[in-house]
Amino acid sequence: NFVPSFGKETLRTTAVTPQFEQNVDYVDFIHLNVLEKKVLNNSEVSVQYLCSKPCIINLEVVASSEFRTGMPVYRRRWKHEKNLYVSRTQQVHLKFPSIMVYRDDYIIRNSVIVHSVILYAWINHKSVSSYDGEESEDYRDAVAKNYTFLEAVPPFERPYKDHKVCLQWGADYLWMLQANRIPQCPHESDGFQILNFIYASSGDKTGIVKKFEQFQNRELETVRQHQIDYPMFTVSIWLYLLRHCEKDLCGILYFIDQKEMYSTPAVFLNEEGYVHIQMHLMRGDDLAVKTSFSLPLKQWFRLDLSFKGGQIEVSNVGKNLKRHHHQSFIFREDFYYDDTAGYFVLGGSGYINGIEAFFGPVKYYRLNVLETEQISNPLHDKETVEQIEIYYERCMDIQELVYEYSYIVRQGEKVQGNCYYENYYLELIHKYGEKSKCDAFMWGKELREKYRTLFKLLREMDFSAPDEDGSDTVLEVGQRIFEKVANGLSSTDGLSNMGSSIPLLVDSSCCGYHKASYFLAVIFETGLGVSVDRTKGLLYSLVGAQGNERLAVMNLGYKHYQGINNYPLDLELSYAYYSNIAIKTSLDQHTIKGEQAFVETVRLMDDELLKAQTKENGDVFMWLKHEATRGNAAAQQRLAQMLFWGQQGVAKNPEAAIEWYAKGAIETEDPVLIYDYAIVLFKGQGVKKNTKLALELMKKAAAKGLPQAVNGLGWYYHNFKRDYGKAAQNWLIAEQMGNPDASYNLGVLYLDGIYPGVPGRNQTVAARYFYKAAQGGHIEGTLRCSLFYITGNMEEFPRDPEKAVIWAKHIAEKNGYLGHVIRKALNAYLELSWHEALLHYVLAAETGIEVSQSNLAHICEERPDLAKKYLATDCVWRYYNFSVSQVNAPSFAYLKMGDFYYYGYQNQSKDLELSMRMYAQAALEGDSQGFFNLALVIEEGNSIPSYILDHLEIDQALQSSNMSLLQELYYR
Repeated sequence: NFVPSFGKETLRTTAVTPQFEQNVDYVDFIHLNVLEKKVLNNSEVSVQYLCSKPCIINLEVVASSEFRTGMPVYRRRWKHEKNLYVSRTQQVHLKFPSIMVYRDDYIIRNSVIVHSVILYAWINHKSVSSYDGEESEDYRDAVAKNYTFLEAVPPFERPYKDHKVCLQWGADYLWMLQANRIPQCPHESDGFQILNFIYASSGDKTGIVKKFEQFQNRELETVRQHQIDYPMFTVSIWLYLLRHCEKDLCGILYFIDQKEMYSTPAVFLNEEGYVHIQMHLMRGDDLAVKTSFSLPLKQWFRLDLSFKGGQIEVSNVGKNLKRHHHQSFIFREDFYYDDTAGYFVLGGSGYINGIEAFFGPVKYYRLNVLETEQISNPLHDKETVEQIEIYYERCMDIQELVYEYSYIVRQGEKVQGNCYYENYYLELIHKYGEKSKCDAFMWGKELREKYRTLFKLLREMDFSAPDEDGSDTVLEVGQRIFEKVANGLSSTDGLSNMGSSIPLLVDSSCCGYHKASYFLAVIFETGLGVSVDRTKGLLYSLVGAQGNERLAVMNLGYKHYQGINNYPLDLELSYAYYSNIAIKTSLDQHTIKGEQAFVETVRLMDDELLKAQTKENGDVFMWLKHEATRGNAAAQQRLAQMLFWGQQGVAKNPEAAIEWYAKGAIETEDPVLIYDYAIVLFKGQGVKKNTKLALELMKKAAAKGLPQAVNGLGWYYHNFKRDYGKAAQNWLIAEQMGNPDASYNLGVLYLDGIYPGVPGRNQTVAARYFYKAAQGGHIEGTLRCSLFYITGNMEEFPRDPEKAVIWAKHIAEKNGYLGHVIRKALNAYLELSWHEALLHYVLAAETGIEVSQSNLAHICEERPDLAKKYLATDCVWRYYNFSVSQVNAPSFAYLKMGDFYYYGYQNQSKDLELSMRMYAQAALEGDSQGFFNLALVIEEGNSIPSYILDHLEIDQALQSSNMSLLQELYYR
């Protein structure tokens, strides 16, 4: 039966057990015979063994998954002391954990996916001293050993376990509904495209916020959780960097955890252009490294970073995908990495400025470490990418040329010819007002021919004024060029000169004056006087947004919010743009300088509102001034507001406004005028600061019961006295009176951890106050709430990117610089300056502000000849269509679109159902014409879908009869 061998046993089974001679040297052995090699609940193994001395027989089953190896899941051992030298057979029933052998059910929530299962068997000789010790059970010290593989059963091929428990009827029924259904494994990849479109980063404290959830695929999620203390991920970022960081650090890509602290990874750019990488350690502190190579300027490159445990690989890859620089960092530290416990930011945030750059595609591999050649992150939209490179190459030439030209003229140097600027010549200029001209500059014929228009314009400019304020000469030239072009385009038949204006606008844009960039974006996007060129439209939108031109930023935010004009629908990208302008709106309102006006909703169809528009010599203004002079408090208040904010057609004049505030506060005892005058005295807006008088006036207004004045007292104690107790006391009173400023201020006290009697910061209570302030229309409160919705870091504000965009858009559309453009458009319309009205309404409409869109469509209906001649797009259809896509669209826009779908509009096909939906929406907005049109649709033999009638809350019983339905619609 048994042949002794050197270290290797050859076994054979037989039913006969021979009698051995005691003096023969026998070798111990153990053999396993498994009938069913699958891991089942009733698995049975036959163990055949022989012991030459008293021994212990050990059985152990070890399972391995993707993350853990050598997990013991079954153990058994027994002694054998009698009948030595005799082969014995023992039947053993293996018992495994339920999660290994059964499917998920209402009790077993997570079955384990097992990759390998090994059954080990071994014999140790027994000794009295070591029987209870671990060494007697050691597989390595065994005198005989054996093993066999068992086959793991996939989770959905396993049986359900009979738990021998009685469930409630409802639970049992729900279980039976899904018991025999095999769920589909979610098809997920760890590769995630954070960004797949170009993002213009202006370097401000706004950026793209991305939040990652747990994987739905259980295997991927288990891998992710096991990598929390051993990071394994890769990030690939395309960049076109315009300049290095002007601060200590600027944000490229970083993770902010639930406590609003930096976590793994945090990638920044420093002043010299080196990459600063910061990691959060398991023990709680942070560790940072810096690359030895700097990132290149004004060329596209890819920054690849891979993290594997304590090793970081950083590569700079060119457009041709060849690696330019590479560096490795190795640490003996354990990093903490959980990409679901917080959010990622691309660019800037409230904590750090972003980089001045264009982001290309950004790819994030959550669970894998990849080499450069393994990363799949192509630089698509190559046409736009190349256009950006060409634009900045040309602009470098333009800026250098303009700077040198202005420098030479101002210095009065002799250059390559007989062109002198000496004292006698300057005296002649001063005496006769002639401008200095010089045709003998150093630039060659080829360059002069290339930039002929620019040279012509430069020769016409007066550079004799000294540059005393240290302003940027190139930017100043850009502004002069733009103003010249804008005046030309706004004149009668000015749009006819668009072809010759574009090169000058390009030069102005290159000089850094990005109002010109936005003009160009709109011109090419809409085909205003030229052919539509979407690539150039996108280029100048991006360039303008990167240069912080407010309208260009809003234009991109709007296009990504709606997903129109070949812009992908991307709410996070839209929020990055809108939040930028929303923050600026808050700051702009505290700055009374600049081309700003109050954003007013004035519709060109509203004759009463149009009649109320005025100017300083208009009847309305003159009447108000007359009443104000007579001491009418309401007239003084209205007059001061109009002048301070630039409302109702009146030019902004803060100094004149303050005079009326002062007059009203002293003469009329009106609490609102007293309060307004106190505020300007506190802040020194257009008047010398006078805190003492301001406080007296504020107390006076508060005593008259004005809520904003009570809030103002709290603001005084907080800012001037640092008395948080009195501040909170006043704010609580003002908040009860319904003042949103007070709600916001109380939130700030809780957020900063300085609320009297309350230790530490309390973000939850602060957020509630901010939300209350936002509901009252408070700008900063709305901004805070929009941030909560985009990050999802607050429990009471679940992540909702769409709500975040809507709230940020609402604030951005109050921006004074946008208001100035809208006001110019309205004034031009009232003066019948059609070219100027069309130009400025197009500029405002493309930012996504609804009132300008419907007004522009109205102009195009009024003057179809103008629209057809100068706009390549169908103006009426485009802008009414844009209007009804907005949350605040007017009912007449729905009626217009309903008619277009009903009758068919030019090259647009009819769509009866869409027509009825538009009429129904107009009806819901309170317009009876919507109900009337729906009734006409029925009278013409059509039926209205039931979901539309349900939306109008029309009783189902009425829907069965056309007559009863008609009666209901006409009645409404």
